[in-house]
Amino acid sequence: MDTVISLLVLLALPQLVVTEVPRVTSFRAVLEMVSGDSRIFSGESVKLTCNITDPYRSTWTYLWFRDSKKLPQSEKDFILWKAKVQDGGKFYCQGVRDTLVGNIYTLQSLPLEIHVDGGWAILQVPPHPGLVGETLKITCRVRGTSRLHEMILYKDGVEVMRQNGLHPHFYLNNLTLEDQGIYSCRASWDEGRRTRSVISADASVQVLEVLSQPVLEISADNNLIPETKMKLICHLQYNARAPAPAINFYFYKNNNRLGTATSENHDLVKRTPGQYSCKARVPELGISRWSEPKSFGQITGAQMLVPRTFHTRYPVLSQPPAAEPTAARPSPHRSTAAPTFIQPAEVSTHSTAPPLMPSQPAPSTLLSTVQSLTQTATPTPFNMSEESGDMSEGSGDMSGGSADTVL
Repeated sequence: MDTVISLLVLLALPQLVVTEVPRVTSFRAVLEMVSGDSRIFSGESVKLTCNITDPYRSTWTYLWFRDSKKLPQSEKDFILWKAKVQDGGKFYCQGVRDTLVGNIYTLQSLPLEIHVDGGWAILQVPPHPGLVGETLKITCRVRGTSRLHEMILYKDGVEVMRQNGLHPHFYLNNLTLEDQGIYSCRASWDEGRRTRSVISADASVQVLEVLSQPVLEISADNNLIPETKMKLICHLQYNARAPAPAINFYFYKNNNRLGTATSENHDLVKRTPGQYSCKARVPELGISRWSEPKSFGQITGAQMLVPRTFHTRYPVLSQPPAAEPTAARPSPHRSTAAPTFIQPAEVSTHSTAPPLMPSQPAPSTLLSTVQSLTQTATPTPFNMSEESGDMSEGSGDMSGGSADTVL
């Protein structure tokens, strides 16, 4: 009888093993662009590659998708050869490996969108959002080899820059949230005693703050936290370029700092009434942001904080290039939502080309680090001078210095 039971267990064992094997691994495929651009003319090519970080160096086959349609390619590299307008879309890749228990898949890559333009002008913008304080490079490309004499950049239909056509690059220096919007460009050249002009399709430019304004959460769940304690959590979005510098978190009660800086965005503190706030600081970038204070329990009049607004500024995260764009000036022209499909012979004639403006550096704009995305003012948790630093509760610590306020 024991022999029969053992045999039944052995027969059932392979089935148990099969059901425990995961069909999707924790690895995520990473889609990268090897050559080309996210915005190309019809007839041009783009090369993509799919990378899988696998410490075991397993052999993978690659699946490629455009939007929701599976493509026939199965190699690591994918070439969109002499693309047509309809070949554009959002591209994904995924790894698959054949095993004795069936196919194992990686997580699908994040999408990479390719725009194929059949017109005469393209405005190429970086595929990733710009960060406040950085310099963003935008390129106006024109099909063919015409010698351009002028280029104009528009934002939301209004001219913002005008420059010589020999320099197709526009630079947005010291980015602010106000630089976010819909851009297009117009290029002009002379041909046969006539001025030709084409305008690009719209391209979106997104700008993010390096640190979003923190939001403080006060958690007092008795099932997870002792009755005498509560948990402070400082929520924010950190958008620094990789490798991102370290970020420090500080927690405060009634203007007094609770403990020392920590790399964790949470802290367990004594459950007492008061007004609490948190601060996030990136020492290497010289940036800090405050949350708005939140009240817990019954607060006496002496504990109430009088909010006031203080301003700091972001540092310039990247220096502007040597070639500066010309100064902005208004224009009656407005961009269109689609490319202008115009043969050179069909373009309207202008009697004279508009004069070029003298070159001068683009003005830099400062942004308060305590300004939220909804443009609300952030109250300071201090009643003392900003240059005097952070006052630690019970210790008289004067650390922090003016770097937190005048950056």
